[in-house]
Amino acid sequence: MRKRIAPSAVVWLLVAAAYFFIPLLATLLFSLKKVQTGNCCTLASYGTIVHDHQFWVTIKLSSILALETIAICLALFVPTIYLVHLKMPKLRPVLAFLALIPFVVPPIVMVVGLLNFYKGAPIWFYDQPWGFLATAYVILAFPYMFFSLDAGFRSIDVHTLTEASQNLGANWATTLVKVILPNIRAAALAGSFLTLAIVMGEFTIASLSAFHTFPIYIQSVNESQAYPAAAVTLMSFGITWAAMLSLLLVGRKRGTRAAILTGAR
Repeated sequence: MRKRIAPSAVVWLLVAAAYFFIPLLATLLFSLKKVQTGNCCTLASYGTIVHDHQFWVTIKLSSILALETIAICLALFVPTIYLVHLKMPKLRPVLAFLALIPFVVPPIVMVVGLLNFYKGAPIWFYDQPWGFLATAYVILAFPYMFFSLDAGFRSIDVHTLTEASQNLGANWATTLVKVILPNIRAAALAGSFLTLAIVMGEFTIASLSAFHTFPIYIQSVNESQAYPAAAVTLMSFGITWAAMLSLLLVGRKRGTRAAILTGAR
């Protein structure tokens, strides 16, 4: 027997959908107006953005920074949280407390502190977004990645999986990559989604450190062109969701392949 959906649940679902889609629809209609007359409808604003060289340069930079930040976060936090859950569970509250610090310290304060802290560092690190910005973004993503991965590790039996893997002759690296990581794939993807959204939308740190990322480009367009600003806002929204969908599809394909290989063995 199929469970009936309560009418109140439908009402709240419609309210949530309206809250989400009405601003997007308003922005879309605004972006379709003609620059000269203000009447609808034309795609000229989207053409202006697509043919702007800075759009492609900044979106490429932010995308690479997002992938770099995700890779660094996973490489740092997955082994660390695994070790804490396996060997040092008393350190988990300490890590959880440290993960709350980026919420307490405003980004404008953090970037000033980082600029002073890394002053005197090599030019390839201090003057390049791949070094300084990536480091700052890893700090910003720390709480989101930590709590996502921590929830994933708490949902599995780390000790049993590790002991079973080692009894079959696997070393630590093999256990982590082929046994633990597939079991926390959903948590890792959730942390990656949040990290991607943070990097693609972060403005304060990039602005004060004088790096021209995608959010800086959106702000510069917003200050000078009204209709193209609405267009690039919608495009950034779509690009972020498309990137998240790509991560999800890659994670599912790898997970399916791992499941097939495991079943074959």
